[in-house]
Amino acid sequence: MSETQPYDSADYLDTKEAVAEYLSAAIEDGDAALFRTALGVAARACGMTQIAREAGLSRESLYRALSDDGNPSLDTALRVLKAMNIRLFARAGTLADAGQP
Repeated sequence: MSETQPYDSADYLDTKEAVAEYLSAAIEDGDAALFRTALGVAARACGMTQIAREAGLSRESLYRALSDDGNPSLDTALRVLKAMNIRLFARAGTLADAGQP
């Protein structure tokens, strides 16, 4: 009988483009908790220690901010994105784009 391995999305985020697409999909969903989780997965994929250092945060505070109970500030999220060399941008849309009738 073969042993199953735990699934970790971070294992599949092996390029900057993959990380950007993953985070974009989380943002488009409109769920802040999902984005926080996705940001944590992306940070792990890029190396949490390196991301924390480049973002000017301690590794512990970064783990705490991106944990299930965490609530990272916009400043923290932007610093993490910058450390991953990912840019967040806004574009005009319609209510239909946001799933509104």
